Amino acid sequence: MKFNTNNVVKAALFLAFAIILPYIFHWTGVGGAALLPMHIPVLLCGFFLGSQYGILVGLVAPLLNSALTGMPPIFPTAVSMAFELAAYGFFAGFFYKQKRYNIYISLILSMLIGRVVLGIANYIILFAGGDRFVLSAFLASAFVNSMWGIVIQLVLIPFVVRLFESNKGLKV
Repeated sequence: MKFNTNNVVKAALFLAFAIILPYIFHWTGVGGAALLPMHIPVLLCGFFLGSQYGILVGLVAPLLNSALTGMPPIFPTAVSMAFELAAYGFFAGFFYKQKRYNIYISLILSMLIGRVVLGIANYIILFAGGDRFVLSAFLASAFVNSMWGIVIQLVLIPFVVRLFESNKGLKV
């Protein structure tokens, strides 16, 4: 895996946004958990910097966020989110940068795969802890309760990516 200093700094900025954005949402009481603010910088990192940076930022963001702010709780939420967001960041970069899929296909596939990974992580964590995994509760949490966050991602992320890609003066 090759890293360059410029992209490491950019990845650190995406990681900082992944910590600051949820904090602002929770602090203002604007429904942070339902709006998925940590997901946006991770997905953008994958789109702009590729899968290797996306997976790292996605893996670290919820764990560091939990350590610094207490949100989300480290176990089981931040641990399972680390797998989910790592998948988001990796697949956003993989589909968009490597496979050259269009932004919407890349985004939707990344979001679906990330949620499947989240379901598997939750199943394993709950099973190992002696608890039950309830599929209907997971589906409600991953899709229904998060609907506004999903809509925001589907609108905001393509807009931001296209803005930076179409304007030569704006560079990420």
